[in-house]
Amino acid sequence: MNTAAVVLAAGAGTRMKSKKPKVAHEILGKPLVRWVVDAAKDAGAERIVSVVGHAREQVAPLVEADTEVVVQAEQRGTADAVAACEGALAGFEGSLVVLSGDCPLITPDTISALVRMRDENDAAVVVLTMQLDDPFGYGRIIRDEAGEVARIVEQKDATPEEAAVTECNSGFYCFDARALFGALKQVSSDNAQGEFYLTDVLGICRAEGRRVLALPATDAAECLGVNSRMQLAEAAGIMQRRVNARHLANGVTMWDPAQVWIGPDVEIERDVELLPQVILMGKTSVGEDSVIGPNTRLTDTRIGRGCVVDETVAVEAQVDDGATCGPRAYLRPKAHLCEGAKAGTHVEIKKSTVGRGSKVPHLSYVGDATIGEGVNLGAGTITCNYDGANKWPTHIGDGAFVGSSTMLVAPVSLGEGCIIGAGSVITKDVSAGALGLGRARQTEIAGWADENRKVKE
Repeated sequence: MNTAAVVLAAGAGTRMKSKKPKVAHEILGKPLVRWVVDAAKDAGAERIVSVVGHAREQVAPLVEADTEVVVQAEQRGTADAVAACEGALAGFEGSLVVLSGDCPLITPDTISALVRMRDENDAAVVVLTMQLDDPFGYGRIIRDEAGEVARIVEQKDATPEEAAVTECNSGFYCFDARALFGALKQVSSDNAQGEFYLTDVLGICRAEGRRVLALPATDAAECLGVNSRMQLAEAAGIMQRRVNARHLANGVTMWDPAQVWIGPDVEIERDVELLPQVILMGKTSVGEDSVIGPNTRLTDTRIGRGCVVDETVAVEAQVDDGATCGPRAYLRPKAHLCEGAKAGTHVEIKKSTVGRGSKVPHLSYVGDATIGEGVNLGAGTITCNYDGANKWPTHIGDGAFVGSSTMLVAPVSLGEGCIIGAGSVITKDVSAGALGLGRARQTEIAGWADENRKVKE
């Protein structure tokens, strides 16, 4: 059976108190609406239509690459939003799943279960329901004497008896596409909110003799909608636990999982150890036997095997096998530590390669540099790569030794095996095997200090 999905992402989300539409807010670095779209894809939906409206210039770019985008020009309710998709889905027959773009915790398994129940029973619609201790604000599932779903009543339209029902509408449905678009033409806005309710479709289908079924959610957390910053934090906590549980099951050690945040696209090999306050986001990957943290944030960064990355911020960087970084290091985009290299305490590296076994131990800045193998940069070494208008390269040959507190004024090259004296300002190339000095000759004036102190007294 063919399966398509509609993702409703047109709402404003005023309770978020934000200039961003609520579906553009992120959990683990991923927009809410993307969690829903990706769940639909993983559940097997061949086509996905995203309905945008409020701040669509922010929402459409999040979904236009892999879904068909439809605009709901005026937000007049969920039925109106789905009706806006009729043209995009013209001729489609099969199961049509309707999902809420602000409910990021829905899983592919639950979406698949909705589709399977509808297909197996040839139902007009299957609604995902949830049991809540406090159902206030949710549509209530009203069943008939036989226990079948009769209708869904919204909070503002419910009688006291209906409001006491604790089985609630999750906002997730699977429809027979033809039955859905036929029923939508009969939906009216004659209700307390003056909106076109998608829930009215259930009563219309039932009146036409079609089956209307309910699938109770095994975990009500899947249905959690994000309408406020508090709910965003709650959903983030649930997703954090889900993601961490997967990595723990695959052989990753976490001292305290509550203090580890891992994005959905991060790859971690077994026997990696994650210490407290670790954040791994984007396309980050971590190789076997590496130790990450504490207090480390890696984004779109590749870490090899057997590395130690301590108190480090890295963005779009690469750390090869056996390299070490930190504490308190900063690897900026295109920083590359080759096998066994070291970036130590208070070191910043940008768009540079540190060769195999080379060391930048502490208090240094390296930018736009190529460093060979077995090089040692003393404390306080700086590559002066920027002249106020342009960036210039520094090249350091294999086996070079650079003394502490040295300024390498680019463009400049240091030959293999050369030595640079501490405190130098190097403005010209240094030959292989040479000693490079660029500092003023020390001068001593005997008795000067004592004489000047006497004057001051």
